[in-house]
Amino acid sequence: MLILLAALVVAGLVWALRGKGGHDNPARGDRVPLQWPSRPLEGRAVVGAKPVPEAELPLGKIVVSGLTKQYKDVKAVDDLSFVVHPGRVTGFLGPNGAGKTTTLRMLLGLITPAAGTATIGGVRYADLDQPIRRVGGTLEASAAHKARRGRDHLRIICRSAGIPLARADEVLDLVGLTPVGHRKFREYSLGMRQRLGIAAALIGDPQVLILDEPANGLDPEGIRWMRDLLTALAARGRTVLVSSHLLAEMEVLADDLIIIAAGRLVARGTVASVVGSMGRGRTLVRTPDVEKLTAALDGDAVVTPGEADDVYVTGVDADAIGEAAQRAGIAIHQLTTQRPDLEDAFLELTKGKAAIR
Repeated sequence: MLILLAALVVAGLVWALRGKGGHDNPARGDRVPLQWPSRPLEGRAVVGAKPVPEAELPLGKIVVSGLTKQYKDVKAVDDLSFVVHPGRVTGFLGPNGAGKTTTLRMLLGLITPAAGTATIGGVRYADLDQPIRRVGGTLEASAAHKARRGRDHLRIICRSAGIPLARADEVLDLVGLTPVGHRKFREYSLGMRQRLGIAAALIGDPQVLILDEPANGLDPEGIRWMRDLLTALAARGRTVLVSSHLLAEMEVLADDLIIIAAGRLVARGTVASVVGSMGRGRTLVRTPDVEKLTAALDGDAVVTPGEADDVYVTGVDADAIGEAAQRAGIAIHQLTTQRPDLEDAFLELTKGKAAIR
């Protein structure tokens, strides 16, 4: 009996020591080098993402019409309407509390609107046949059981949708999580959780992809990889709707923009048209003869003082300023056109409309 008891104790110690050095140890897992798949995307990088047949493109069209949602005294979304077209990446922008996530939740059938409709291919999400094969969405990076391994999380999704389990390994490899697929979700960093969410959204090879702040927690390499992935999917006829606060990234990634504030639409159109609505910008001029330059410019020019010998000129372009200075014999030390970017447009369009909710 004593010998048996001793054997059990020794076996328990061996098991404990192995457990400390095993796969579930976060310290050891953190040393696993994570790398994004090679760039640009090639071959396996968009596994299963075949071009969408032209006849099926309308099935990926998102139409939001008169969408409204109110929580007590707060109207989170107020008579919102817009269209998201297949084959394009559409950025969904707005300040905190603008109603972006609420809109996406209504689009994915997670909450019921007080008024209006949100359809995908003319059908509500709740009425789609095999929705996981039509729409892939991720709204929260923490949407997984904390004690479940990353690979198992994806396999459960596959099994519930009748998709071969091998697809879990394909999307895990796609997002660069294969080395840590055995680790439990609670051990994942925020960036790793975002990768897993993107993998889950891609399991059904959906025609429509809806992502809420997918770049949150990603490093620069990961952001660039995601940009390539979404661009590649759109090029194959997929509909990509992505919300983000990274305006510089959206200016590079998106084809179209939808900007909302306080639950209402404030702008929509291509990136160029939205930014261009802010005007042609201003010209920074550095000259020791500010007064003389002001007198030399025509009546359409508006001159605003800057620092030291700097002035900002609007109403005329840099060519006209340079020609006027040359005619008047004015020395110009710097002549730089400053054009508005998406951040300028966004801040102007949402000025005074942001709210903390």
